[in-house]
Amino acid sequence: MLLLAGCQGRPEEQPVDPARYDAFFLWAGVRPPPLLARAGTVYLLAGEVRAAGPAVFTPLRPATPRVAHAELWLTVRTERLDWSEAVHRRVAAELARWQRAGNRLAGLQVDFDARTRGLADYGRFLAGLRRRLPARYRLSVTGLMDWSAQGDPQALAQLAGTVDEVVIQTYQGRRTIAGYEAYMASLARLPMPYRVALVEGGEWREPAGLAGDPEFRGYVVFLLPADKTGQDPPP
Repeated sequence: MLLLAGCQGRPEEQPVDPARYDAFFLWAGVRPPPLLARAGTVYLLAGEVRAAGPAVFTPLRPATPRVAHAELWLTVRTERLDWSEAVHRRVAAELARWQRAGNRLAGLQVDFDARTRGLADYGRFLAGLRRRLPARYRLSVTGLMDWSAQGDPQALAQLAGTVDEVVIQTYQGRRTIAGYEAYMASLARLPMPYRVALVEGGEWREPAGLAGDPEFRGYVVFLLPADKTGQDPPP
């Protein structure tokens, strides 16, 4: 009976309503919704470094964004870590271009599906990237929920000494990953500031204790295309 009473006292999962948040991911091909006008933080996908062929930066947002009212992150989606010097130079040039446009540019975010067992290799890549970035820019990365549960503590400590934040993704495609609460319970193991990324419309219930974690910096909502065609959002 006590167990039943405790379950009944918990809030139900609710669809993620972007209007309740102020930090957003906006991928290429997604029309900016009106709510971005009051956003506090915006992550914009600038381009990709794809696995096929040589390592080159493929721009996905040729027009220079102008987001004076919010903190702006330039996001690069990468499928590989063997960046050429040309890629590094191009990313640095994109950062400078966005900065000159008058944006409140926080820095660079790298979106890479680093396997939990590959965190040490990823950490070495990020350390090299950090050395190339001007000191005024912060470095953010997206991360998997499994990092905190299964990640090697030494590799996590290396990341903590390199990146300024990790944004933990709780979704795949358009849906929240089932069983997310079990993973979220281990986030206290992350030795660095982190945000939690939710997908627009996905079911979510804030796990107990999350808001009280001193490293928790809030939520980021992945915005979906307005047409709701049923297709998966951009990668």
